[in-house]
Amino acid sequence: MRHGTSTWRRHTAWVAVLVGLLGAGLVVVAFARPSSPPPAPSALGDGGQSSRRASQPHPPTAAIRGPAAGRRAGVKDLVTGPVLPAARPVSVSIPRIHVASRLVRLGLDAHGAMQVPADPATAGWYRLGPTPGALGPAVIAGHVTWNRVPAVFFRLAELRRGDVVTVSRGDGRVAVFTVTQVTRYAKSAFPTHAVFGGIDHAGLRLITCGGAYDESSHRYRDNVVAFATLVSAHATRHRDVP
Repeated sequence: MRHGTSTWRRHTAWVAVLVGLLGAGLVVVAFARPSSPPPAPSALGDGGQSSRRASQPHPPTAAIRGPAAGRRAGVKDLVTGPVLPAARPVSVSIPRIHVASRLVRLGLDAHGAMQVPADPATAGWYRLGPTPGALGPAVIAGHVTWNRVPAVFFRLAELRRGDVVTVSRGDGRVAVFTVTQVTRYAKSAFPTHAVFGGIDHAGLRLITCGGAYDESSHRYRDNVVAFATLVSAHATRHRDVP
């Protein structure tokens, strides 16, 4: 989604633009993107190995910086694919790696870094970005291990192109995504624009830690990111109350 290369890099807000009906109740709603993308998350690894109690998440040392609220910008690019109106996500399911988790809401901590789930068995949605199914890159994060025990996204790196990810939403819809890419990045080379930058479709990013585990810092050296795209939506049997 471009509004001039220099403008792309300057904007720090998320855009909300109603574009129209796409059929079958799908509505285009655009959210802005951070122009100064946050650095890579480092708090999704084996937090229980730190000197802190295992009941507390490992503190982020280079955690994601969330986008600031504020200015709105126009959207000129055409939207591709189905897009849903914003609605609170309730749970995520990834059949191939046997993930079925409710979603907690992740915001920013006192230092402006993205929070991470306190429960290693539960994934979290970054609530300052788009909701899954809405236009833009929705972000869901989860731990890979905790006290050397597999956590909710332990097998995230096993996902392959074409695998299905579903997100149940509070409006009674289930957003169905297919994986387009799974890549491991060094934390020092985290692709912030690719993960958080503006896109012309409803996207999803699943993030966890990966690579070698650094015993001295009690964290993994890399991040695993699975990119996915919304392909369809269907109704749930029971509507969740936001």
